[in-house]
Amino acid sequence: MLNTNLIRKKRDGGVLDSDEWQFLINSYCTGDVTDAQMAAMAMAICINGLTPDEISCLTREMLASGTRLPRVSDRPRVDKHSTGGLGDKVSLILAPLIACVGCDVPMISGRGLGRTGGTLDKLEAIEGYRASMSIDESSKILKEVGAFIIGADEQIAPADRRLYALRDVTATVESVGLITASILSKKLAASLDALVMDVKVGSGGFMHTREDAKELAESLVRVGGQSGLPTHAILSDMDQPLGVEASAAIGNAIEVNEAIEVMAQSDPSDGENPLRDLTVALSASAVVQAGVFENLKTAEEQLREKLASGHVMERFEQMIRAQGGRLSGPIPLEQRRDYFAETDGYVAKIDCPAIGDAIIAAGGGRRSGGETLNHRVGIQTHVRIGDLVEKGQPIFTIFDDSDSIASSVQKSPEPWVTMADSPVPANTLILETIPPNTADNPDMT
Repeated sequence: MLNTNLIRKKRDGGVLDSDEWQFLINSYCTGDVTDAQMAAMAMAICINGLTPDEISCLTREMLASGTRLPRVSDRPRVDKHSTGGLGDKVSLILAPLIACVGCDVPMISGRGLGRTGGTLDKLEAIEGYRASMSIDESSKILKEVGAFIIGADEQIAPADRRLYALRDVTATVESVGLITASILSKKLAASLDALVMDVKVGSGGFMHTREDAKELAESLVRVGGQSGLPTHAILSDMDQPLGVEASAAIGNAIEVNEAIEVMAQSDPSDGENPLRDLTVALSASAVVQAGVFENLKTAEEQLREKLASGHVMERFEQMIRAQGGRLSGPIPLEQRRDYFAETDGYVAKIDCPAIGDAIIAAGGGRRSGGETLNHRVGIQTHVRIGDLVEKGQPIFTIFDDSDSIASSVQKSPEPWVTMADSPVPANTLILETIPPNTADNPDMT
C-alpha cells in the first residue's frame, strides 16, 4: 500500500477497509506517514466523513497503537467525557465525586481543541500539577485515591495523541468520525465498566445543532457498545458558557476556582446551579450503569449529599496532592475590568465564539501546537440567556494584564451580550439522553 493512495482514496470519497486503516495508523506511529500527510487525511475525513464501519476500524487501530491501563481494585471503574465547551469544568468535580461513592475514575483527558478549553490545561493552572505520569504512578494513585486525571502518553493510544494535537491546529476538529475514535480509543484503554458522554449542543461547542450533536452521540454509543463498553450520552446546552447560577467562568485558573466553589458549597439545594446540576446528572448516569445505585433518583440524592458534606472537596485536594499539585485558596488571576449593560432588556444571546477567540488571543488557548499558555487570563459572564437585566448591571468581567481581551471587546462587530426588549425563554440545560444500545436498537427505551 502507498500512503498517498489512501489519502487520495479518502479525498475522492472512497471507503478504507480494515487493512488499510491498520496500515495507515501503524505507518503514522512509525513515522512512515508524516504529519503533513496525516493532516491531509484528516481534512479529507472532515470533508467526506467516515462510514460507521470506518469509525469502528479507526477506533480499534488507535486503541491497538498503545496499551491498556491495568485494573488495580475490585471497585467499579467508570468515567465521563465531554465534547467540550466554554466554561466546561465538570470533570474537575465529577472525578472526585464519583470516587466518593466507591468507584475508580481513571480519567484520561485532553488539552484544548479550538475554542474549548482542555481539562489538563485547567489543572495545570495549579502549581506543580503533573498531567504526565507513568502507568505505574497513575495506578498507585487510583488505588489510593480512587481518581486521577492525566493525559494520554506514548503508551496510551499514541496514535490519537499525535493526531489530537494535529487536528487542533489544522481546522479538522469538527468530524464525527475523528471525535468518536479519539474519545473512545482513550476510554477503551482505561478498561472501563461504564462511560457517560456529555455531548454539547450550541455555539460554544463543536456541534452547533442538535441534529449534529445527536449524530455524534449515537456514534459514540454505537461504537462504545460494539467495543464492549456500555456508553450513555447526554446532550446538554452550550449556547452559553456553563457556570453557577448567573455566573460562568471561562479560562483556566478561573475555571478551577469556580469548580472549587461548587465543591465547597454546603447546601446541595441552594438555588439554580447548572454546573452542579449537570455534574450530578452525568455522575448519576455513570454510577447507575456501573450498578452502584439502582436508579437515577437515588444516585442523584446520594451524590448531592456527598457534595454538601465536604468529602468531594477533600478527595479533590487529595487527588491534586497525589499528582504533585499545591493548592491553597483561589488561584490568582490577572487585572480585572468590569463591563456593564448599556440598556435595560432581556438577555437574548451570548457570543460564545467571540469569547472563546478572545481567550485564545490573550494566550489562554493555543493558536498552534506546543504553545505555552497564560493560565491566569479569563472571562466571567454574569448573566444567562433569558435573564432580565437593568442598565448599569455588570454583564461580564475580563481578567487580562495585556488589554488583549479588552481590544477584542472593542473590535467585536456585535456585543458579546445581546439584549431583547421582550422576554426570552431560558435555555434547557439537558436536552436529551441516549442510553446504551439505542443507536443499534431504536426500539429500546
